[in-house]
Amino acid sequence: MQMVAETAAKYGDDQVLLWRRSFDVQPPALDMHDERSPRMDPRYNELTDEQVPLTESLKDTIERLMPYYQNVILKALGEHDEIMIVAHGNSLRGIVKELRGMTNEEIIKFNIPTGIPYLFELNDDLTLANDRFLADEKTLKKLMDEVANQGNKK
Repeated sequence: MQMVAETAAKYGDDQVLLWRRSFDVQPPALDMHDERSPRMDPRYNELTDEQVPLTESLKDTIERLMPYYQNVILKALGEHDEIMIVAHGNSLRGIVKELRGMTNEEIIKFNIPTGIPYLFELNDDLTLANDRFLADEKTLKKLMDEVANQGNKK
């Protein structure tokens, strides 16, 4: 989170919040040769330069993620009654937004704390029946507030 604090000090809390939480505003792109670029990660060697994301909004994440959700995750539910998805917060926010039919404004305010399981219960037709965090209210509120304030300068 030090990088978030440094970025907030440079660009301001409001701009960092916009980049981190908005639906379709991308932060500045990394240089392809930046040490933080996916191009520098050997796991992505098979991708072309055009396929390497150097910046990404939640909208971009959803566009990348939902075909995988539809083609892999939902198909896994055909073989198993329960599955576990472990992913980055923005990917999880994308799934929540899509399954709950949240607006772009609603998802901006929705915080997913690290390490707190989020349960989706689906109907037989794989539509959302119920969803909830698996944590007590006090712990959940504290951790959600921490996520909400990650981009603020200290």
